[in-house]
Amino acid sequence: MKASRRIIHIDMDCFYAAVEMHERPELIDKPLAVGGASGRGVLTTCNYPARKYGIRSAMPVFQAKQLCPQLIILPVRSELYRATSRQVRAIFARYTELIEPLSLDEAYLDVSHLKKPGAEIAREIREAIANETGLTASAGIGPNKLVAKIASDWNKPDGQCLVAPSRVDDFMRTLPVRKIWGVGPKSAARMAEHRIETCADLQAKDRTWLAREFGSFGLELYELCRGIDERPVQPNRIRKSLSNERTFSENLESLEDCHGILIQQHSELMEDLRQSAPDRRIAKLLVKLKFSDFRRTTAEMPGQQPELKKYHQLLKEAWGRSGEPVRLLGLGVRFAESENTLEQMELGL
Repeated sequence: MKASRRIIHIDMDCFYAAVEMHERPELIDKPLAVGGASGRGVLTTCNYPARKYGIRSAMPVFQAKQLCPQLIILPVRSELYRATSRQVRAIFARYTELIEPLSLDEAYLDVSHLKKPGAEIAREIREAIANETGLTASAGIGPNKLVAKIASDWNKPDGQCLVAPSRVDDFMRTLPVRKIWGVGPKSAARMAEHRIETCADLQAKDRTWLAREFGSFGLELYELCRGIDERPVQPNRIRKSLSNERTFSENLESLEDCHGILIQQHSELMEDLRQSAPDRRIAKLLVKLKFSDFRRTTAEMPGQQPELKKYHQLLKEAWGRSGEPVRLLGLGVRFAESENTLEQMELGL
């Protein structure tokens, strides 16, 4: 672990719903969700009054309505959320150029080069967000991305948590295994069969046992349960590919649920392409899934137009390889390596 790093993970609180409530203050105390308005749609997010009824993101609309008949469901307004997200990212940029956005509502910041303590910087950023957007954000501060992201969920909403390098071992040992990225209900149940409830229990298992029980993910678990994460914060730049992905706190149980989320992510991908890579030529389209049993798969096709119907085809192909509930859904594009390469592709050479 590189203890010299100071990473902040900023996570906006119920972002889409919060933006809508800021626009319409009369909805603040009412159960509110944003997402598909039809009975076959899914929710993108919901506010805290709605969560008291057991409503959560990625939940089918019909199920949410059963739990809370008076639930107010508003359509997704991507442009409004993106405008607010740009305001928030402008605040980040006052402190560091090392910003890695994960989505519209969360990002990693590397502030290792600044003299101020990380907790103080996080507090200033959160105050600026509140003053300039009227929204609240939570923050985690740690020596790496893994610890910072877990910590940002510790004092939600509108709070922050600092995990100093000297506290990482103690912090991870008492952590429930469900807090580790990638560990969902089914994997947690499998661990419980072996009396594994906390990261300390997981740390007692060697690499061989973990690989036998969980495949390649078991080797990742060996480091994750110890708070080890050497990934650097990677700022936005011209890349060989552009994609977005979402990990769900509750698995997507059906292909139909995945299609509902795919529509929302496709809209975000198209906006990202317009903003960050308007002149890049596309060579391939891709959809990535991570299933509840830890298996991962990526479906790709050649193509220069990232049309929604093509992503639906790729999703169906990827889903058909397993049929298990989905933990993570991602979609993106791969750019042509060079103009010469693209010309050859077009000419069929």
